[in-house]
Amino acid sequence: MDEQTADRVRELILAIPPGTTLSYGEVAARAGLPSARQVGRLLSEDGQDLPWHRVHRADGSFAPHLVEEQSARLRAEGVDVVNGRVRRDSR
Repeated sequence: MDEQTADRVRELILAIPPGTTLSYGEVAARAGLPSARQVGRLLSEDGQDLPWHRVHRADGSFAPHLVEEQSARLRAEGVDVVNGRVRRDSR
């Protein structure tokens, strides 16, 4: 991913308001990327300063190693998380 595209993805993630979430695929589509995996890779490699917890899998679930922290951060923002998954009606 070139730097301009990476910056666009970062801006999109920074713009997700507290209490709101998007899937990796939604972020990718808005950034004009062909794959949601590119968003996940950017977040894993360079997403520490971003609200990464507001981005999840298409089915509302989280990566297994992030479930506890991501769930806690989203609940603190008022997002309904049930069994490690964002409820569809609360996105």
